[in-house]
Amino acid sequence: MKILRTPDARFTNLPGFAFDPHYCEVTDADRTRIRIHYLDEGAASAAPVLLMHGEPSWSFLYRKIVASLAARGHRVVAPDLVGFGRSDKPSEQSDYTFERHVRWMSDWLAATRLTNITLFCQDWGGLIGLRLVAAFPEKFARVVVANTGLPTGEGFSAAFQQWLEFSQSIPVLPVGQIVSMGSRRGLSEAEMAAYDAPFPDESFKAGARRFPALVPITPQHGSVAENKAAWLVLEKFTKPFLTAFSDSDPVTKGGELIFQNRVPGTKGQKHVTIVDAGHFLQEDKPDEVTDVIDAFIASTK
Repeated sequence: MKILRTPDARFTNLPGFAFDPHYCEVTDADRTRIRIHYLDEGAASAAPVLLMHGEPSWSFLYRKIVASLAARGHRVVAPDLVGFGRSDKPSEQSDYTFERHVRWMSDWLAATRLTNITLFCQDWGGLIGLRLVAAFPEKFARVVVANTGLPTGEGFSAAFQQWLEFSQSIPVLPVGQIVSMGSRRGLSEAEMAAYDAPFPDESFKAGARRFPALVPITPQHGSVAENKAAWLVLEKFTKPFLTAFSDSDPVTKGGELIFQNRVPGTKGQKHVTIVDAGHFLQEDKPDEVTDVIDAFIASTK
């Protein structure tokens, strides 16, 4: 496996992102060493809030939420998935599978020794993050899911089909523009440039290209069986579990009901809808997302 590493200079002077980088190395089954970047802010002695991003974003997505939660006394940890942000980027699309992503982040989670975790996950951060919950339920104290799912080969929406076709056919994947289009407010040029920063050229975007095609939307997709097994664990997960989907995301519209109907930890929770927010609700409503996480922790201690 050939590894690409984005030069550090690409990450200087990003708006609102003056955080120190942290790194952890994991070893793939083929013995390739892969460096994973993560933010680790706030009180080291506090229980961690784990923020997991999706496609094609990175921990920059959580910059305002990280700062706000840390200011409220939380320890906040936000990794970059392999292929994104400051994490290493395997160079070929074939290097990326759903199960490899789960193994990479499972090894990262073990190495960081996080426990008593509050997980907030969106997009692929949920697909991978919920697999971590299923694999290590003892490490998680509570979960917040937003604009995500854990599909098991049972179909897809028209909006997702459009995104899949777009992502696989466009010659140059416009990462910053994609995040802006998935946000109701629209991003500034500097913010879009920050989302483009991890990718000096198209060769760095193999993971971003591959992710949409990995979503297990048909029975023939990989990881259908593994996700079904994960659901068996989630269907017994009684710890607090909150849905906080936005109101303006056509890709995941209605997805909160799946969790509310199947995860026992959702019962009795004050589920919320983030109003006037698109797919990237962290960009549209960071203050509201922060309030939801903070209040949920306070009410379920």
